[in-house]
Amino acid sequence: MEEKKEPSRFKPGQSGNPGGRPKGATNKDTRKIKEAFHDLLENNLDNISIWLGQVAAKDPQKAVDLTLRLSEYIIPKLARQEIVGQDGQDLKVSFNFSTAEDDKHEQDQESPQGEGSETESKDSE
Repeated sequence: MEEKKEPSRFKPGQSGNPGGRPKGATNKDTRKIKEAFHDLLENNLDNISIWLGQVAAKDPQKAVDLTLRLSEYIIPKLARQEIVGQDGQDLKVSFNFSTAEDDKHEQDQESPQGEGSETESKDSE
């Protein structure tokens, strides 16, 4: 006996979601696994601290490596981004770490010595 297929409301090659899954959206199963692993880590923080301390006593570099590897399951990796200047040129950045007090001191030193203020020159006329 042959089964009758119900006609689809979509034409062949047409999807009910033409935009598809949004970029960066995680699969439901992947999300559940990440949440379960997060809960496992969170519920064992004391034990993990003890275990990392034991590893660090023998090999500190390995303990750091383990910590970084565990963090990947909780902290999302950030994509690298290149920052460039206008029209793709090198970006030129300068930093000024002076305080307002430094700026005032610099302005005082730049003002010409021996010249009076405007009010003084008006008074002398």
